[in-house]
Amino acid sequence: MKKVFITGSTTGLGFLEAKKLIADGNEVVLHARNEKKAQAVMQKLPGAKGIVVGDLSSMTDLKNIAQEVNDFGTFDSIIHNAGVYSNDQKTIFKVNVLAPYVLTALITKPKSLIYTSSGMHLGSHFTMDKIESGVNYSASKLLILLLTKAIARKWQIPSNAVDPGWVPTRMGGDGANDDLKLGYLTQVKLVEDNTDFSGKYFYHDNETHYDQRADDIKLQDELLQRLAEISDIQLP
Repeated sequence: MKKVFITGSTTGLGFLEAKKLIADGNEVVLHARNEKKAQAVMQKLPGAKGIVVGDLSSMTDLKNIAQEVNDFGTFDSIIHNAGVYSNDQKTIFKVNVLAPYVLTALITKPKSLIYTSSGMHLGSHFTMDKIESGVNYSASKLLILLLTKAIARKWQIPSNAVDPGWVPTRMGGDGANDDLKLGYLTQVKLVEDNTDFSGKYFYHDNETHYDQRADDIKLQDELLQRLAEISDIQLP
């Protein structure tokens, strides 16, 4: 049995990851953006160990989420699943990039970390000193891959990123043509298997190609420094 925390687990891939992990006998703590969503998902997943509530775009909420998660004790795995796709680039940055960094920094170090990236990160553009003013979805997924690899290098624990593919969730939309089940099973496997993989990028249970900028140690450290400046929270 593994003890797991999943952000954004009321709908979509996060919900399906939680449902599968609970069915497999694991201890899962959920996350919801608000109380209404929390009540709804707890009715659907009564086997969950508990739930924390908070808006990932709010620094105050992030700190509260981290404290509540820490109250559950140390986790085997944390899946940073939550993400947004919108025209509001400041919110994209806050939810897709800053929130995973802050929660990683404030939650007691787990045995493994899983971050959600996307194949859309390939060839994306960003300017490091302007990321706070907003990045698009593609750039946010390159930044999260940089964060994944930075954590793997600095903490020496399994820290991996997954591209779930373009799957038919609320975010993916009806036009998505990828396999929904394969979109979450890689994350489940990374939790349940005692893997030594770290700093890897997966698509449907296989390592796949990614933007080589993610391996740039200088760029990784620049990102960590910038996120620490923006959040006023240092990575331990």
